Amino acid sequence: MGTLIDRVHRELTEADIEKIVGTYHAWRGDAPVSGLKPQVYSDIPGFCKSTTTAEIAAHGHVLTPGRYVGAEEVADDGEPFEEKMPRLVSELKSQFAESGKLEKAIEKNLKGLGYAF
Repeated sequence: MGTLIDRVHRELTEADIEKIVGTYHAWRGDAPVSGLKPQVYSDIPGFCKSTTTAEIAAHGHVLTPGRYVGAEEVADDGEPFEEKMPRLVSELKSQFAESGKLEKAIEKNLKGLGYAF
């Protein structure tokens, strides 16, 4: 959620905040917050999970969210792994080749400007 501002800061949008607030109040069973649509709480992989103290104890009382929330489900694109991986490796190889060409061009331009590289 949100937008990464720099390596350590993420800025939440108004919609992100509304989703978090609405989910929290739905989990508590509170009346909907003014201006937000009412919702019924349910666990959402990668976003929220209502867990028990027994489950927390089973994890050694470690409260790292990923242990409980899990990962968001990713839609299957239908491409078999045996076909997808060679295609991706081929794409990466061509991108590395292009990267090498660009590095040489940048180095040449820097030398042309009088900067030793």
